[in-house]
Amino acid sequence: MNQNLINQFITIFNSSDEQIRVFFAPGRVNLIGEHTDYNGGHVFPCALSIGTYAALQKREDKMMRMYSMNAENTGMIEFSLDRLQYEESHEWANYPKGIIHTFKKHGYVIDKGFDVLFYGNIPNGAGLSSSASIELVTAVLIKELFALQTDMVSMVKMSQQAENEFIGVNCGIMDQFAIGMGKEDHAVLLNCQTLDFTYTPLRLQDASLIIANTNKQRGLADSKYNERRGECERALKDLQVELSIYSLGELTPEQFEQHKHLIQNPVDRKRAKHAVYENARTKEGVSKLQQGDIAGFGELMKKSHESLRDDYEVTGKELDALVEMAWMQEGVIGSRMTGAGFGGCTISIVENNKIDLFIEQVGKQYKEKIGLTADFYVVQVGGGATELVRETI
Repeated sequence: MNQNLINQFITIFNSSDEQIRVFFAPGRVNLIGEHTDYNGGHVFPCALSIGTYAALQKREDKMMRMYSMNAENTGMIEFSLDRLQYEESHEWANYPKGIIHTFKKHGYVIDKGFDVLFYGNIPNGAGLSSSASIELVTAVLIKELFALQTDMVSMVKMSQQAENEFIGVNCGIMDQFAIGMGKEDHAVLLNCQTLDFTYTPLRLQDASLIIANTNKQRGLADSKYNERRGECERALKDLQVELSIYSLGELTPEQFEQHKHLIQNPVDRKRAKHAVYENARTKEGVSKLQQGDIAGFGELMKKSHESLRDDYEVTGKELDALVEMAWMQEGVIGSRMTGAGFGGCTISIVENNKIDLFIEQVGKQYKEKIGLTADFYVVQVGGGATELVRETI
């Protein structure tokens, strides 16, 4: 894979093999803790072994040349370091461009351009955060190429800032954090309000993680995401009339039940209930895993999906069908939607000796009921964004 990337780089940029460096940033999946990040709660994602590769070579001028093997129709995208503006025609390249712009805004000196070739093996549209993967691989390569004095948490924050301000997507910090701070065979419990975090070994015994993509076009996801944020913000404002809290993530379920009457709108009350209870489920789920109680963790995944379906209302018939079919299969320890919702993916924990049957049965039933073909990926838990040593390539 990586030697092939270097060979492609030499061909595309008409370059020699001298001083080509290769970097990698993973995709991520969230095991539990959905729509809690922007509510000041906890999330529990892990980095994956699939992700985004970048091969690059420094230039002596201020020109940037970017090419993606995943978007060959776009061709070579060129711009100067003196002209770091969002341009719609630059499509995917706005993500790395936004990282460079944000680093410079923070005072880091990036005085030379570079040629860079990107390749990602994250399934397209699967909701495994390919955009944050591109952001973090760019952040790490900039740090190393220009010997910048910064740490991973700072780069994670700047990557989120780039997506918020340069791209214009009001995302939380989970994606960038999971990708930057990922640890092999571990998931990370992150407090999105304080950025306190702890790693937990993912000991799934004789089971594996399987991601299933609904392959539904996700037209509603962005508008509904902003709508849900607004509903939670209104609920918080109502609670703050009597409670001295900064976010919904500060409340226990017991405190919520005691004060939920303060929330005027019944829909806002349901949204807040999900945020509070999901945060509690996430912390409980980590405790279950640490005790080796995989079945208990799987039960919490089910409750998470039910809450996302009934209280937060972000699932839809495709996600519900995939998850409910998974629950019926032998060897399934837990299954839920993951990501923003309204399409996208499910995450399931499935016993290894039942994986083939799971994919066959759920795929068949989903096609019959929904009329779409689901894609299934058995994924490994990988480490965070890093430079790949040429000797090991």
